[in-house]
Amino acid sequence: MAVNKQWIYAQKPEGDVGPQHFELRESETREPADGEVLVKTTLLSLDPASRAWMAGRTYRSQLEPGEVMAGWGLGEVVKSNARNYSAGDFVSGDFGWQQFATVPGRQLTKHDRRQKPEHILGVLGVTGLTAYFGLLDVGRPRAGETVLVSGAAGAVGSIAGQLAKIAGCHVVGSTGSKEKCEWLTRELGFDAAVDYRAGDLIGQLRATCPRGIDVYFDNTGGEMLTAALSRMNVFGRVACCGVVSQYNATRPSPGPQGVPGFLVTKRIRMEGFVVMDFYGRRAQAEAALAELVESGRLKAPVDVVEGFAKMPEALAGLFAGKNRGKLMVRV
Repeated sequence: MAVNKQWIYAQKPEGDVGPQHFELRESETREPADGEVLVKTTLLSLDPASRAWMAGRTYRSQLEPGEVMAGWGLGEVVKSNARNYSAGDFVSGDFGWQQFATVPGRQLTKHDRRQKPEHILGVLGVTGLTAYFGLLDVGRPRAGETVLVSGAAGAVGSIAGQLAKIAGCHVVGSTGSKEKCEWLTRELGFDAAVDYRAGDLIGQLRATCPRGIDVYFDNTGGEMLTAALSRMNVFGRVACCGVVSQYNATRPSPGPQGVPGFLVTKRIRMEGFVVMDFYGRRAQAEAALAELVESGRLKAPVDVVEGFAKMPEALAGLFAGKNRGKLMVRV
């Protein structure tokens, strides 16, 4: 059997996550038992949730030092002892940070090789589905409304903002630099953008959202959430997708100011969600996203890092805001 290189989650971070928290090890690949499949990984996803899994139990169990670092991936079946899977099949699943993964067939999803691998892991995968269901099912935007998206230059935010434009909304994105603001408006069609590092968030939102905010797609929490709530319209909706501003914090902020006051007086609905809750309609959403991409109405920006050895470095770069769009590593 081939040697399997694995990135081990070696030490719990206190503050910013970095390469020092991981260790590269080698082991033998494991033969698939009954019902299992051996997959050779080709692409691995990097996501802000990776840091949350280290901090405590979320929608999955907490990661413990010594385990293979968790992560979603795409790969090719090498050997199968599971029904419906054969060598050569193109599959995705929770492979972890390793070059080979032996996993139960029931946990895999088979894909059409005619689709771009980067799209399968991005706009047609968990990333795109999160944006799709979070915006359309939780946020429920209507044509003419104002939608604010935080983390708008990232994987989910860049898709959510474009979907809001397709729905006929005035769309504003928040991000961390002037260059990214220009990229959002010039390349992705956002109506305006806010640089949260420039300060005066409420003033910036007043200027870019003159009619207030009807839907806020929140990827960050923190000060942006507080500022957004102050500009929400009556019967506004907040779709809580993530809190990336808090994942590396040693002492997370206690929560947005003005809650529950803003929620009561403005009758705001604030709802958290996890994409797996909507998987009963996954095929429908994937087909809708694929049609939008193929027609050119939806762009699917990706940032591909070359080389399995760069996994920890790439994750640290994600929290430093170095990527635009979906970040992934080509193994």
